[in-house]
Amino acid sequence: MTENTSTTGTGLPRHHTTLVTGATQGLGRGIALDLAARGGTVLLHGRDAARLDAVAAEARALGSGGEVRTYVADLADLDQVTDLARRIREHEPRLDALVHNAVAGGGSRPLVREVSAQGHELRLAVNHLAPYALTRGLLPLLTASAPARIVNVASIGQETVDFDDLMFEREYEGLAAYCRSKLALIMATFALGAELDGSGVTVNALHPAHLMDTEGVRAYGLTPLVGIEEGVRPTVRLVVDPGLAGVTGRYFDRFTDTRAHEQAYDPEARRRLMTLTDRLVGAAVPGV
Repeated sequence: MTENTSTTGTGLPRHHTTLVTGATQGLGRGIALDLAARGGTVLLHGRDAARLDAVAAEARALGSGGEVRTYVADLADLDQVTDLARRIREHEPRLDALVHNAVAGGGSRPLVREVSAQGHELRLAVNHLAPYALTRGLLPLLTASAPARIVNVASIGQETVDFDDLMFEREYEGLAAYCRSKLALIMATFALGAELDGSGVTVNALHPAHLMDTEGVRAYGLTPLVGIEEGVRPTVRLVVDPGLAGVTGRYFDRFTDTRAHEQAYDPEARRRLMTLTDRLVGAAVPGV
């Protein structure tokens, strides 16, 4: 189908509320400022309160009439993810869109395996388990606000999930762990898209742009090829484009609806992943 790649001038009603995770820098900051400029309410998430306040001040200075609120949490700790979802449910009257942007990249020491607060491999924890747990925690609010959209910021970098070594305890390498976690995120996108079909809540994933000028890209030693704005446009499109209403369970390479890694289309692999995911986050998220 023909894609409308422009979101310029797509204003939002003031009550339209979007949560952007990892909003203190890079792509997340760019997404948050773009949405704030459209007049909607933006909820900014980050680990550092001072940095959150700085981005919030930038967003408010745009003078669009929307509201900006901040939420602090470390997504490497599932207990904090659960608490974040609880606080948002208690304080926000609605949630129209959820953008999972926060990320653990390949790292500046890619041969050093890191773990989360619960002892899970860090990239899997931040890039897959946390978005899934947060989605589960916020589903009541998203469903009550339907139509609502979930956007998972994935990557064109995808590597087969090894179910015999899900926590990557053998021959660890940070970028490979990142690529495995991003494929897991895409597989969860497809699974949730099917589960929530007909609920009014859509779930899509995208590769926003190749090697954007972000801290994570530079930390791994890669050379950025494009600016942040190149990733902001396709990501915001999945939030605001009326032409995508009802589109769910898809993977986009920027503006193009395309195929992800072949493992994402294996029903048994998706079932295994989601069973393991539910088990890993179940203790932290009631009802999972």
